[in-house]
Amino acid sequence: MRALLHTEWGHAMDSGMIGKLAKAHRYADEPERFRIARLEVAVRGDNSDHIVTLANGCWHCDCEFFGTHATCAHTIALERVLDVMLPTSVRAAVA
Repeated sequence: MRALLHTEWGHAMDSGMIGKLAKAHRYADEPERFRIARLEVAVRGDNSDHIVTLANGCWHCDCEFFGTHATCAHTIALERVLDVMLPTSVRAAVA
């Protein structure tokens, strides 16, 4: 039987879970481990909310500007936020 430790929230954790949490923290400190293949995000814009998707290496946003320019403030902002987790071909527009 594994020894149980209690978290600051009062939940019991066994040593196996503690090891998994340590691994998760290590992974999170190395974002280059992650590559986002498909994503949908709701972005709260200044005037209204917009849905931005990334699928098959292509961005799409439901805002009017994206429809005429194939990019917009919402997709560019997500590129900046996600940075190294995006495939290189998708990050090309980030400057």
